[in-house]
Amino acid sequence: MKIAIVRQRYNPFGGAERFVERALGALAAEGAEVTLITRNWDGAPRAGFRQVTCDPPYSRLTGGRAAREKSFAAAVQAELARGDYDITQSHERIPGCMIFRAGDGVHAAWLEHRARVLGPLARLGQSLSPFHRYVLGAERAMFEHPALRAVICNSQMVADEISRFFQVDRSCLHVIYNGVDPEVFHPGLADEYRQATRAAAGIPPDVPVLLFVGSGFERKGVPQLLRAAAAMQRQDAQIVIVGADRKLKAMRALADKLGLAGRVLFTGPLKDVRPWYGAADGFVLPTLYDPCPNAVLEALACGLPIVTSTTCGAQEWVQAGANGWVCDAVDVPLLAQRLDDLAGLAGDAGARAASRQSVAHLTLPAMAERLLALYRSLGEASAGKV
Repeated sequence: MKIAIVRQRYNPFGGAERFVERALGALAAEGAEVTLITRNWDGAPRAGFRQVTCDPPYSRLTGGRAAREKSFAAAVQAELARGDYDITQSHERIPGCMIFRAGDGVHAAWLEHRARVLGPLARLGQSLSPFHRYVLGAERAMFEHPALRAVICNSQMVADEISRFFQVDRSCLHVIYNGVDPEVFHPGLADEYRQATRAAAGIPPDVPVLLFVGSGFERKGVPQLLRAAAAMQRQDAQIVIVGADRKLKAMRALADKLGLAGRVLFTGPLKDVRPWYGAADGFVLPTLYDPCPNAVLEALACGLPIVTSTTCGAQEWVQAGANGWVCDAVDVPLLAQRLDDLAGLAGDAGARAASRQSVAHLTLPAMAERLLALYRSLGEASAGKV
């Protein structure tokens, strides 16, 4: 069976890329002929699949991001037409694919949630943006295209949003959760890293540490997190923010303005976040919109109770009071209260056990098997069994 997987760019810190690599490995092990179609992929070479680069020219000056997306989509559609593939799976919004993995969620939903924190002029700019208008059009065209036979959703929230915004039959929506490696992310990281990581950062061993991991600070809710941290009753609680963002300097300035200079640590991007999973007492992600962030699943697997938002797909793993809380991403007073609650769970063995257990079933083999089952079901109708 010939399978094509489309992903425009490779980000070594991205969850989608880890999903793609896991899918590639599972398919190659089954004997499938796998082709990765990409504009730029810097991942390590993997035996068992070939790579096709689609990097057509476009005008950054006159076309911007919309031109980049259009040019890649057109090149991919041409490759799919001549490639004689049995199954085509895209991680980009490209009409004509057989399978779409909605790893980035629904763009229409993201814009709806983002508008809540924008001023009138910014909302107008968002509605007139050539890039957003292109993505919205491509998204609708893809979901309405007759070639689309399955949509992989990484949370129930995303499946519900696709049903709300588009006329996609529920039978085509397949919720396949990301897997977590229990050999890599586990509660034992506390014994391994807690003391040394805190000491290196100058954090006392007995103060609550609440961890944030993510890139894209506006979308992930860092401004609300900082304002909520300033309003906490537990002024001893430390906030550690791990991630890259072009607004890092602005977020540092906001932290200083809020009087948080001694309580907030910005680490920048880290290739290995496990030392901080081990050093932390809780995890917080008050995201404006996130389909199902791997960081939340990893934190739970490490035994960290969490606070996240009603617009985060990982909310379905939260049992209020047992392993965390869910609240509105823009409700700063309630978020501050939940951060205090989270700090109060520091050292709570029951909360750590409940956190770990909530994602114990989300294994990498389970994810791979569900993927293969979907590929087999589609492949039997087009090119025989894998």
